[in-house]
Amino acid sequence: MPQRTPSAVEWPLIARFEAAEARLGRSAARKRWTAAAYEFLRFGVKQAWACLFGGAMVALLIATHAVYPSWMPLARADFLFVAALAIQLAMLTLRLESLDEAKVILVYHVIGTIMEVFKTDIGAWTYVGVGIFRVGGVPLFSGFMYASIGSYIARCWRLFDFRFTHHPRLVALAPLAVAIYANFYAHHYLPDLRYALMAAAALLFRRTWIWFRVWRVHRRMPLLLGLFLVALFVWIAENIGTRTATWIYPHQHGAWSMVRLGKLGSWFLLLIVSYALVAALNRPRAFAKSPADGGAADAARRSAAAPALQAGRGRGLRP
Repeated sequence: MPQRTPSAVEWPLIARFEAAEARLGRSAARKRWTAAAYEFLRFGVKQAWACLFGGAMVALLIATHAVYPSWMPLARADFLFVAALAIQLAMLTLRLESLDEAKVILVYHVIGTIMEVFKTDIGAWTYVGVGIFRVGGVPLFSGFMYASIGSYIARCWRLFDFRFTHHPRLVALAPLAVAIYANFYAHHYLPDLRYALMAAAALLFRRTWIWFRVWRVHRRMPLLLGLFLVALFVWIAENIGTRTATWIYPHQHGAWSMVRLGKLGSWFLLLIVSYALVAALNRPRAFAKSPADGGAADAARRSAAAPALQAGRGRGLRP
């Protein structure tokens, strides 16, 4: 009986398709180009599954902006909160989301809402048509927008079986995350340290590679690049949020324009905070090559080279 993948154990819905997917994979593996196409397709499907919560939230923003009736007893912001809460409960009930992910979402919802209250109070941005479910001028659905980022990272961690090389210790990552979060408040009254914090993040993660498995083998990329790419997509989603008149920045009051590129750096820093929370929960595991990743071939080469290395040591040569 084939062993179930960690993803299938976490999300029973995946288990229903696991056998059919395995048959499709065996068929695709017969030729190089079909194997490459299948892996690309598999990557897209995994990303879509990881974005389930965030994608649902963005879809709600677009749909309610386009068709939400003005005569509804609930304000649009209140409807978004109720809908987000319903999605969250449905995902837990149907086991489309694990309890660990729900914990990340809850924590990120809280810290995101606190920051939203502060930022809207000083006029950094404003929400349009705030309803009943709010704290100050911040609708409660906004916390779910932040939480969807944590949900995405947590789901990717399982779906792509993350492993790492040269990952910094969590005791070093935690102070950086705290400093970044504090700077989002402090820079309004003290010198802005965002560039120093970016440099600190680059220094901390300069040697860190993330290994992710799309199909049979682990592939790798610099963790800093991965965080930047996610920040880029969050920035695009924020443009959708402002284009749908869900919230607006001061420069958008007269007419809509794109969110300034400077926000990309802010999202990059905030992603490190989110990543630190998920990393504290999942505990990064070191990458070690499996036979599928080439570990067996490496072991065979080392075994074949062992007699020569021993002879070299006997002559006082370094291996």
